[in-house]
Amino acid sequence: MMEVTAMLFSEIYSAYFNTVAVILREAMQGGITEKRIVEIINDKAFSESILTIMPALKNEEWLLLNREGQTPLQKTPKMPLTLLQKRWLKALTADPRIALFAPDISGLDGIEPLFSIDDFVYFDRYADGDPFEDASYINAFRIIMTALWERRKLKISHENRRGKRVTGNFIPHRLEYSSKDDKFRLITAGGWHSRTINLARIKHCELLDAYEESDVIPPARRETSLTFELTDERKALERVMLHFSDCRKETRRLDDAHYHVTLWYDPQDETEMVIRMLAFGPLVRVTTPEKFVQLIKERVEKQFATFFP
Repeated sequence: MMEVTAMLFSEIYSAYFNTVAVILREAMQGGITEKRIVEIINDKAFSESILTIMPALKNEEWLLLNREGQTPLQKTPKMPLTLLQKRWLKALTADPRIALFAPDISGLDGIEPLFSIDDFVYFDRYADGDPFEDASYINAFRIIMTALWERRKLKISHENRRGKRVTGNFIPHRLEYSSKDDKFRLITAGGWHSRTINLARIKHCELLDAYEESDVIPPARRETSLTFELTDERKALERVMLHFSDCRKETRRLDDAHYHVTLWYDPQDETEMVIRMLAFGPLVRVTTPEKFVQLIKERVEKQFATFFP
């Protein structure tokens, strides 16, 4: 689904194009320097976007800027939605996960959805996902979102892994979603004492008073890393950067078609990361750590045995 989104939005209205629109608006005011272009890219796009946007503009590949930082455009760039994009958005509103955020769907009245959620069959995903349409779950989710926006403490009563009821006051740090588990989880502040609370286990949730910035101790970072070599065919670099936009990473260019990427992730998401890496097939080759390489081999062998017993 992410690749489809890239075709509908990223190729025309993605972060790349919104970033370039900002660059062109400044260029229309009398020109823009290379230093300023770099600043805008770092601020508006992904960290790796400099590898794509800067060469295309600097070498006049896109014919939007000349080497003096001038643009031939006469009108300010605008980003209206096409009918196809509206149909895509209307289809997404049927997803119960998106409904959790109570999005504004004005302007989509009378628009025919591009597809139905029932058109998709998910593989490598657990069947016991969160009850996204349950009223209590929705209420807890929106209370947590309010607490995050308003920087307020939460009183949460939840069931731990041993089935015991636990109640406490917490400072919310962030919400995470696992596509493998199809579940949301709340990460609380507290350094090494921070907690990960599955939203489906929450029995009661209420807002408390605002917290002071001095009270916040970010959760200790639990990270592990992997490295892989990427062959940039069929826009693989762009797709990989978008797919792993939630992860911290470093990218080094080896030649015109190959890149070396180091990516950091939460160890508890290891199985999900294996699935995500396999989605790119031969265009991505994991080199380290050996443990992760072995996990990929085992999963491929398991899938082969399933289809060719």
